[in-house]
Amino acid sequence: MSNTLEQQAAKMTIGSDKFKLIMPPKFNTLNEQRTYEKQRLAAGFRVFAMYGFDEGLAGHITLRDCIEPDTFWVNPVGMHFAHIKASNLIRVDHTGNIIEGSTPINNAAFAIHSRIHMARPDVNAVAHAHTRYGRAFSALGELLKPISQDACVFYENHSVFDVFSGVVADSEEGDMIAKSLADHCAVILQNHGLITAGSSVDAAVANFVLLDSCCQSQLLAQAAGEPKLISHEVALHTKQANGSELVTWGNFQPMYQVVAAQDNSFLD
Repeated sequence: MSNTLEQQAAKMTIGSDKFKLIMPPKFNTLNEQRTYEKQRLAAGFRVFAMYGFDEGLAGHITLRDCIEPDTFWVNPVGMHFAHIKASNLIRVDHTGNIIEGSTPINNAAFAIHSRIHMARPDVNAVAHAHTRYGRAFSALGELLKPISQDACVFYENHSVFDVFSGVVADSEEGDMIAKSLADHCAVILQNHGLITAGSSVDAAVANFVLLDSCCQSQLLAQAAGEPKLISHEVALHTKQANGSELVTWGNFQPMYQVVAAQDNSFLD
């Protein structure tokens, strides 16, 4: 896998034969990996705070545990994203038992995320929030259109979950959301918000930021007139390049650098 990623990176950069590329890390032990990934999850919340993706008790990012993969880490309910540290994270199993931590978690977080983690073994992280542009776009009940290079990342790679029955409170609706997500990287919850999924926290969070931005762009474009669409073939080709595992991981790295420079207390 790492060689493949390095080959992808070399094709996308100039001078990669002379300078060390930033690549996903390798670990000597699972405990080392767990510590690193919890810190990335905490950093993901700081990124959400930086973009203003916080609305009271709403919003959550989860991370499948690398040692016990039938459990996942999630934020404690009621703690602002800007204050979350790795040590604050709560680990819960797929039946709702808290394994590590002493703070309650958001019931909707469990109902949605547990079912996605169960349905998608390839997904290690899931991000969800009620953002301004995500809420506005979700009210349209439609897919993103391929109107830009960035929007092509989600071309035939997201869906719309068109059922809204209030706050998600049970696993049955979580199963429905997971089914709607299918094998895509994102789902728009009609009249609700956005969800992204990825093989890492880095990918899930970066794609969430991008999805929200693409929702804003389409709202602006549609308000001005009828957007010109990118062709099916070009959109698919662009998705292949910009929606790859390496690129989605890489898109998070500049965001991480910013939050780490501002306040790296999330590492604790």
